[in-house]
Amino acid sequence: MKTLLDYFLIMSLKTTGLLFLLTTGITLAQTPTGSPSQPVPAQSGQSAPAAIGDASAKGNAKITGYAIDSTMTKAVEFANVALYETTSGKLVDGAVADEKGKFTLTKLAPGSYKLLISFLGYTSKTVDNIVLSKGQTKDIGVIRLSASTRTLGEVTVAGKKALVEDKVDRLIYNADNDVAAKGGDATDILKKVPMLSVDPTGNVSLQGSTSVRVLINNKPSSILAGNLADALRQIPADLIKTVEVITSPSAKYDAEGSGGIINIITKKNTLQGLHLDVDGGTGNRNSTLGLNGSFRKGKLGLNLNGNGRVIYNPSASDLDQTTFLAAGATPVQTHQRIDAFDKGTFAQYALGLDYDLAKNQSLTGGVRLGIRNLSMDQHQLTNTLSSEQIATPSKRDVNTQNLSNSIDVNIDYLHTYEGSSKELSFSTQYSRSNLTNNFGANNLDALGLIKTRQQNLNDATNQEFILQADYQTPVSKLLQVEFGAKNTIRRVTSDYNYLLAGPTSDYAVDPSRPSGLLNYDQNIAAAYLSTTFTLPGGVVIKPGFRYEYTSIQAQTGGSTGVPTDISIPNYGRLLPSINIGKKVGESSSLKFGYTRRIRRPFIDDLNPNFNTANPLNIRVGNPYLKPETVDRIEIGYSTQVKKTYLNFSLYTRLNTDDIQSISQRSDTLVGAVVTRVTNLGKEYNYGTNLFATINITPRWSVNANLDIMYRFIQGLALDINGLSTTISNQGFRWGGRMDTQMQFDKGWVLQANIGYRGKDIALQGYRIGFAQYSLGARKSFTNKRGSIGIVAENFLTRGMGFTSVLNSAQFNQDFRQYIYNSSVRATFSYKFGSLNGAKVKKNKSLSDEN
Repeated sequence: MKTLLDYFLIMSLKTTGLLFLLTTGITLAQTPTGSPSQPVPAQSGQSAPAAIGDASAKGNAKITGYAIDSTMTKAVEFANVALYETTSGKLVDGAVADEKGKFTLTKLAPGSYKLLISFLGYTSKTVDNIVLSKGQTKDIGVIRLSASTRTLGEVTVAGKKALVEDKVDRLIYNADNDVAAKGGDATDILKKVPMLSVDPTGNVSLQGSTSVRVLINNKPSSILAGNLADALRQIPADLIKTVEVITSPSAKYDAEGSGGIINIITKKNTLQGLHLDVDGGTGNRNSTLGLNGSFRKGKLGLNLNGNGRVIYNPSASDLDQTTFLAAGATPVQTHQRIDAFDKGTFAQYALGLDYDLAKNQSLTGGVRLGIRNLSMDQHQLTNTLSSEQIATPSKRDVNTQNLSNSIDVNIDYLHTYEGSSKELSFSTQYSRSNLTNNFGANNLDALGLIKTRQQNLNDATNQEFILQADYQTPVSKLLQVEFGAKNTIRRVTSDYNYLLAGPTSDYAVDPSRPSGLLNYDQNIAAAYLSTTFTLPGGVVIKPGFRYEYTSIQAQTGGSTGVPTDISIPNYGRLLPSINIGKKVGESSSLKFGYTRRIRRPFIDDLNPNFNTANPLNIRVGNPYLKPETVDRIEIGYSTQVKKTYLNFSLYTRLNTDDIQSISQRSDTLVGAVVTRVTNLGKEYNYGTNLFATINITPRWSVNANLDIMYRFIQGLALDINGLSTTISNQGFRWGGRMDTQMQFDKGWVLQANIGYRGKDIALQGYRIGFAQYSLGARKSFTNKRGSIGIVAENFLTRGMGFTSVLNSAQFNQDFRQYIYNSSVRATFSYKFGSLNGAKVKKNKSLSDEN
């Protein structure tokens, strides 16, 4: 449904389209191809300029339809539509599609016409034999446009999207234009997106919040279940088309993700016929290989892609820790050095299908498979000082296995209605993820011989079934309504065992660490209502309400294996939202957004497994967690000043029942610290973000992003005697980033990036900042079928180090981690098959991919 900013954007693009297509029409008229001049679009539903002709004003017939990307994943917004008389070839009317891809031509005389639908970056589509009678409304249904290069003799007219696009409710990063991301993974893309931050371990935050809802193609995915940082490494950067950052989601979206939504849109081939793309890369830290194929004929389209990636990377860390046992007791001091090597294999395979059931009905479906195999070999050396006596150093070799396989299956149905923006859709999805998080440890003596062996075996599954229905309809010219319902069923299980053995004996149950299990069933029933009001003065208000009721049944079991019910109350949440937009002048706009969201705990948060892979730093989940509630207000301003685009926002975020990690000394292991996930209390965030893009020349652009946030966080911790006490922390965090991209002749593209993230505040301490940078170049082949490139990241040093500091009444901790992420990788890509279902001509051309 249209908001004010969308409306003015449509008006702006219509004006731009007029100038572009008038110019293109003159150019085409001068070419020897004999093609008719391009249409001059008029505003939908209005008469075209006099230069088009006056046939459009002679009748009362009407033509409507939709311009859709042939993958059926989204509309072709602002597509140009031109209407010609069949006999004379005369251009009689034109229009521009809206943000839904819908177009309307009115006041048409009876007769025979043909329709030309076009947009930069897409192959034009002609609809012939459109016969209109007096007063008739003809709905030509969905028109699919395929992305391609368009060649005119020795010159190609092609469109190139900006690296960043701003819309009323989201910011879109066009990853297709990112040269340096070739051969990387999703984290390499996300670290360059405005308002997002990715730390060296892969954790993602949105405007300072790590509670982010991540979607793939507008849907949740089991690939993202469990550890999000590891899951994002499964998604190759070459597969990502765009990243949408939604800070103020409407009522239609799930309320999960207190910080907002990140929607990753993947690429899909849309060419007619049979087609195959090959992308790959190799470097000193990782290697990749991807295949992306498609087949399309008539009403049926198939897409199949597979991507594999391997990593190999050393790392190290130093830990200095002091624990205070009780008032007056001698502290225990420990120093630990860890040298590690990470190895991982990640793969993802997807099959998609779309089929036109009828003129205004379509069916889409897909299957997505994910595989993750991450292994870490560690050598831990620990020195302990207690009562002024140095204990014998402890040596320990640990192998950690983080494995998963996942599957998502979805089927979607869409029904549009003649002559109206009315739309009905049904969606269903089943997801399953099997998770294995095991470690095996050998405890060594002073000579390096095995004294004892230990294992922690933890198998978990996450299943989800979703059924959703959505309906939208106009009530009047000033009011549109959208409503729907959704039901989500989740089941999380975890089964863990602790085993112990001598140097040669078989493993047996560890009596000091009982086995256990968790069964966690969650049902979320939701309904929403969203409306759009267009008021006098050009103000558009879009209020909405969403209600979600969550019921939970959970069981835990100890070493006896007998499940015991645990009491977790059901809860309902009314979640209002409102977005207001207004145009200011010719090239500026204002927007205001308020939304209430919740964060439900993740699998890792709930899992009660007592993970002692590092006996000094132990982590355990909490199945009793309550949801976190977040109220967020944002004010945004954007403007275009000549060649410079600016976007500025102010926001505030209040978190209650804040889900955070809290650390305390272990009651059973001397010198150890245990970290648990709990509902702490309150968190206040006040921040601002400034993004600018400058097109210095048509071939040289610069993008810069700056964000500043003040955080206050308060919660409960334990004092030295184990009693709860209220603590708080506060401070500023800032970060900035700059990117530049230059295009040269003969298909050369150069891109550079540098960014810095400042100190981050936590309840019990802070983490120091870090810097990252990259430099990449790519050369496209003359035939535009492929390219080769090279990318270097953090290449001036071996890698980076960052420090986390925690301080409490029970312990002090200084943790320094070294990430050896200095890397260089070569990349390549090549396209096989028939482009646009036609033979490739040997001539010069410019395409979307430079």
